[in-house]
Amino acid sequence: MARSKKTRKGGENGPKFAPRVKKADRKNPEGKRGETGKKSGSRHNETLLKQNAPSSAGKSTDPRHGSKKPVALTPVVKAPKPAEKDKPKQPKMTDEQKLLKLEDDPRLNNLLDMLEEGRDLSAEDQKWLDLQLDQIERLMERLGLNETEPAKNTKKPAKSDSDDDLLARFESGENLLNDYFSKD
Repeated sequence: MARSKKTRKGGENGPKFAPRVKKADRKNPEGKRGETGKKSGSRHNETLLKQNAPSSAGKSTDPRHGSKKPVALTPVVKAPKPAEKDKPKQPKMTDEQKLLKLEDDPRLNNLLDMLEEGRDLSAEDQKWLDLQLDQIERLMERLGLNETEPAKNTKKPAKSDSDDDLLARFESGENLLNDYFSKD
């Protein structure tokens, strides 16, 4: 018996196919979907980005997410501060040395000069000056240089002084003041 090849045609009982439609008449291709998204490599093409980007006020339109901060690839090692730990301890100053140091302070001297001239000090300067003067007073008390009690020998002005005596004392002080100014 002779061999017969199978045919691809189904014949009468075979499946029926839809009639052929021309490309121009087709609306959507079945096998391929429409293109969505950006083209590959679009984020690296600066000219396309500049053309397509709206002119926003200095805002970058980079579509990538995440931080743009550069990352160090080697570990950062912080060296300990040797200045703080290796400081040699200085001997403590005596009260006399502290007092001399405070009295030689140029800022203190300038502020005291300004007060003597009658100028007003800022609140900050006044606060600093009060602290320094309090500290000087404490040191003087420790050293015994400050007289806290008035001397018993000093004579208190008597209330029975007459007006003439008070006027005479005032005028004698005026003469001393005039002598002081005339020396300059």
